[in-house]
Amino acid sequence: MFEQLKKVFAPEKSDGQTPPSVNAVSEWASTQGLSYSGSADGHRFAMTGMVANRPMKLELGNPTRDYIHGGELLARAELKVNDDAAVFVINRPLKEALDARAYGMFTDTLQTRVNPSLPEEMRWMALYGEVGWDGLPKLFWTHYSVMAGQREHARNWITPELATLLVSWPTPDATRPFILMLLRGKAYLRMQYAPGDMPTLAHAAAVFRHACESALASHSTDISL
Repeated sequence: MFEQLKKVFAPEKSDGQTPPSVNAVSEWASTQGLSYSGSADGHRFAMTGMVANRPMKLELGNPTRDYIHGGELLARAELKVNDDAAVFVINRPLKEALDARAYGMFTDTLQTRVNPSLPEEMRWMALYGEVGWDGLPKLFWTHYSVMAGQREHARNWITPELATLLVSWPTPDATRPFILMLLRGKAYLRMQYAPGDMPTLAHAAAVFRHACESALASHSTDISL
């Protein structure tokens, strides 16, 4: 059974040829105006380019968080928007899991200090309160939690269009670890990703691009919030 699963998720290459999924990702990157470099098996790649005239990077690699299994898709853009804006969007199953982990940590009488190996997201969750407002799809609030230093920063950034994208994944999976963040003038995306899943990759890129454009429109340093 295990060998069968290995063949499904990591098929062997034949005759030294590049897997079709690698070519598909490379060709897609080209259509998006992104430069591409990646491993021969398609399990790692890096794409660089611009979003609204700001540098961005989209990459796939081994997980850097223990709550992600398989591949970890990361995106980052140097937007240089308002440094005071701190907004954190997380899917609810992941938030609940991290909440339970934090509760267990702080109620463990044998643990006297914070473990430095804990995900940074747990510190953000302790710093920022959960916020909400009317005007977004109900399904968004079912699937995601939003935390922010200031409610208006979140409300200005997460438009109805962005919220709709966040609940319209090609393969819906409310349990898939997902984080979208605006912090220190930069935008970040982190999520669990199965290499070769082109529809999800394209949708994640669309979510991130829209998030960057929304941040630039609403959180530019020359806009008073």
